[in-house]
Amino acid sequence: MKNSDAPELKETICETVHESVPMDVVGRSVFRPDAPQKLTGQARYVNDLSVGGMLHAAVVRSPHASAIIKSINTKKAESMPGVAAVMTCEDLPGPNYIPLVKNDLPLLAPGEVKFVAQPVALVAAETLEQAREAARAVEVEYEELEPALGIDAGLKKDWILWHYQQFTGDPEAVFNNPEPGMHIYESTYTTSHQEHVYLETNGALAIPDNRGGFLVYGSMQCPFYVQKAVATVLGLDFQHVRIVQATTGGGFGGKEDAPSTPACLASVLSWKTNRPVKLIYGREEDMESMTKRHPSRTVFKSAVDKDGYIKAIDVHYYVDGGAFLTLSSIVLWRGLLHAGGPYKIPNVRTLADAVGTNTAPNGAFRGFGQPQVAFAADAHWDEVANQIGMDPVEFKRKNMLRVGDKLTSGQYLGESVGFDEVVEKVKKEIDYESVKALPKLTGRYRRGVGLSVSHYGVGLGANGGPNNFSSANVVVAADGSVVVSVGTTEIGQGMTTALLQMAAETLRCPYERLHLADSDTAQVPDSGPTVASRTTMCAGRAVVDACKIIRERMDEFLGDEEISWSESVTKCWIGGVQMAAQGYSRPGYKLTFDDKTGHGDTYEIYAWCANAADVTVDTWTGEVKVNKFVSGQDIGRAVNPVLVEGQIQGGALQGIGYTLMEEYKFNKAGHIMNNNLSTYIVPTSTDVPPIVPVIVEHEYSFGPYGAKGFGETPMVPVAPAIVNAIADATGLRFKHIPVTPERVWEALQKQKEEQAGVDQV
Repeated sequence: MKNSDAPELKETICETVHESVPMDVVGRSVFRPDAPQKLTGQARYVNDLSVGGMLHAAVVRSPHASAIIKSINTKKAESMPGVAAVMTCEDLPGPNYIPLVKNDLPLLAPGEVKFVAQPVALVAAETLEQAREAARAVEVEYEELEPALGIDAGLKKDWILWHYQQFTGDPEAVFNNPEPGMHIYESTYTTSHQEHVYLETNGALAIPDNRGGFLVYGSMQCPFYVQKAVATVLGLDFQHVRIVQATTGGGFGGKEDAPSTPACLASVLSWKTNRPVKLIYGREEDMESMTKRHPSRTVFKSAVDKDGYIKAIDVHYYVDGGAFLTLSSIVLWRGLLHAGGPYKIPNVRTLADAVGTNTAPNGAFRGFGQPQVAFAADAHWDEVANQIGMDPVEFKRKNMLRVGDKLTSGQYLGESVGFDEVVEKVKKEIDYESVKALPKLTGRYRRGVGLSVSHYGVGLGANGGPNNFSSANVVVAADGSVVVSVGTTEIGQGMTTALLQMAAETLRCPYERLHLADSDTAQVPDSGPTVASRTTMCAGRAVVDACKIIRERMDEFLGDEEISWSESVTKCWIGGVQMAAQGYSRPGYKLTFDDKTGHGDTYEIYAWCANAADVTVDTWTGEVKVNKFVSGQDIGRAVNPVLVEGQIQGGALQGIGYTLMEEYKFNKAGHIMNNNLSTYIVPTSTDVPPIVPVIVEHEYSFGPYGAKGFGETPMVPVAPAIVNAIADATGLRFKHIPVTPERVWEALQKQKEEQAGVDQV
């Protein structure tokens, strides 16, 4: 993985675990301990929580995408029945910003609004109805400005939120002086917003404690992010802010940084009133104001020699960041590093820009900037292969990365590259050759096949800085029960199960005796954020580290005596063995990134993915039916195969929605026209094709039991697989997603008219 051709392998806390311990739990599909409460309805989400004296909150939001706030009159609202407080930015106890990469996102608009639904004022009242009625009574006078909507409008205003670049070799020389037989191609690809569609909207309950601090319950992925944000706006230190993750109804990235906003809004009202305050977003409110997947534009130029080898690329990747930076710089960085796809490319020029627009800030979403560039890169290479007369899969295999190769950043791939195996198994499972050989371009129904590939840098990478660590506490009680504490969170992905399986394996303890502590910043160590497919690998390493310490103490005390877990724990407790430990995880070596060149050891390890789609296009209606979808993943080690399969199937379906139907519509004033689940179209049960998971395990020596993270990779290259299949079926190459029936039908009509013109000639 290092830049050198002979990487130095350093000792790691997980170096020998998966080699020396017999696997009785890891690798089995054990039950999910959080399933019964969720299935029976006993799980308590934040909106299920209620405390005495609780007030309800409502938010006054901007009706304009861009405007100056000339005045705010709260008198009428303050005098209404049940109203306990009305607040504007002037009433905040601490700084008016939510801390992230750049502290540019205000909690309440300070004199200017930059997107529709931006918070302007707050109301707390005895009932939710009273709060909402009072919010409507707050009088705000605006001077409306012309909004910048879309990437072109943002560029016209020179509104650049962030920039990255990468240079390798000399692509300009390749393009300017092409060798004989070289093919040069240029294409532009665009994508739209995507909504997370988590079943539970954002919300928080803030409660003042008896020592000048606050307890906040919320639906979230990153409690320690929320702790920092709430402490900032209240002007308190961290010890006075306790954050507890309630059962969370889905996230997909939409509850990474975004929950800090409702938590802070509820908290400042709680500070103002000295009473508990609950704020739960309605669906329309959530869809209008919370983060989404970044729309993008990727301008892609490539040079391929006469033998089909990639020689150079020149890529400019733009993302629509919305009105404030939030996480756009990190999303942009991941897109930059994966822009060319998982191929050997000796000459590279990639520019990446996050562009500001007057829409709600866009942020984290499963894949984190990669699905956009994966669509562009893989669709481009598929098109190039077809134009030079080479089968697309063979083109990809000819150029694919293998152990011993280097990425465009110069990073050496020393291990755990299951790319070739994944592609071969997916190709076989989709029956690629048979579908490819079917007659094309005739009849109403046209069938085609497409295959796409991607790599995914697991974890936060070199840009993660201080968040690249994970910590875990493990305590073995005198009765043999075990409590595992980590700061990462369960958001439906199965973290609880996977971490407890690894703990049970390492301790040689019955899985049923383990329990994962609730995510409470006062009770669990900060383990870094639950993002970037890092939890199994990073938090898992920390859990294994803590369990190894305890197990080694036990073995030293007990010797070779073979007794049950309960008996061994009893003896150790009587003998005074310390039965608690803290574990720690870090990358296997130092991660680096050079801002000027885009070079470095950017991620510690990569997951590898191949997708294949078998589709039928109805030429009368433009509808695209996915007959079968195959998703193959090299994940290092499948800790729980059933959970892995569920992640693959869920990610694939989310990608199908992104590709074929999900799209926000904005009017000229910047209002979302389809801001609820009856008008924002997502796949239903009738849209789910057979989704076949393919698990490949090329173990990672620094991973717990060889595991790598992979939760996001199933989503990443879904779009190009389907678009490539549509091209195979119809001859039409779509360069914008979603590929809706209307767009397909219009393209088919144009194709028919062009063909009629050719026939007449």
